[in-house]
Amino acid sequence: MERGANVVVGGKARPDVGPFFYAPTILTGVDDSMTLCSVETFGPVVAVYPVASDAEAVRLANNTEYGLNASVVSRDHRAAQVIARQLRAGTVNVNEGYAAAWASKRAPMGGMGASGLGRRHGDEGMLKYTEAQTIATQRALGFGPQFGWSDERWGDTLAGAMGVMKKLGLK
Repeated sequence: MERGANVVVGGKARPDVGPFFYAPTILTGVDDSMTLCSVETFGPVVAVYPVASDAEAVRLANNTEYGLNASVVSRDHRAAQVIARQLRAGTVNVNEGYAAAWASKRAPMGGMGASGLGRRHGDEGMLKYTEAQTIATQRALGFGPQFGWSDERWGDTLAGAMGVMKKLGLK
């Protein structure tokens, strides 16, 4: 635990059928000099620290190389949407933690920066299971000799055509 942070709720590791889990934990007294503010935290942990403005909240939230998930909680829906668009995270939830976005199968899910690489759900998620391939068929003149000409005659003709194109500024 960060020095100076205060546990408000939970925080004790407890056995759960073999693996350990942490009870939901709220940390106060957190400031942006603490590691907790710049690394991904997995588990039911939230750090609460006061800010002077929406702009400061956005600046601090974006002050990390990670960007998996973010939430904006506000009574003012329009203001929350403005803030949400400024956050650098793969998923931004308004007045909700993550369930609505997670449950949306059409919404691409994944992070930005160094977290949550790739996408799941939506068209972007499906495309990660594909590999693009181009197959092209030349239906007009090919590169091989045409009209029954020899390789030499065809080569001379192509070279001459390229010279004309170059003089005309087409190549």
